[in-house]
Amino acid sequence: MAVKIRLRRMGAKKAPFYRVVVADSRSPRDGKFIEEIGYYNPITEPAEVKIDAEKAKKWLKDGAQPSDTVRSLLKKSGIIEG
Repeated sequence: MAVKIRLRRMGAKKAPFYRVVVADSRSPRDGKFIEEIGYYNPITEPAEVKIDAEKAKKWLKDGAQPSDTVRSLLKKSGIIEG
C-alpha cells in the first residue's frame, strides 16, 4: 500500500481550508484517510500552518511520501531539512 501525506480540502467555495492527512494514494482527495496530522489555512495573513511534528516524522520514517505542497509546508515548519 503506497501511503501519501497530502492536503484534504475543506471550507467553503472561494475560502479554502486544508487538513494535512495521511492517506492511501489510491483514495480520492477528500475521501478516506488514515490519520489527520495537521492543518493549513492559506487565507489568513500570514498563512497559518500547524503540523504535529512527531506524527509527521513517524509517517515519513515509515515510508509515507509527502506531496509537493506538503513537502514545502514541512520544510517551512522545520520538520524536514530543505
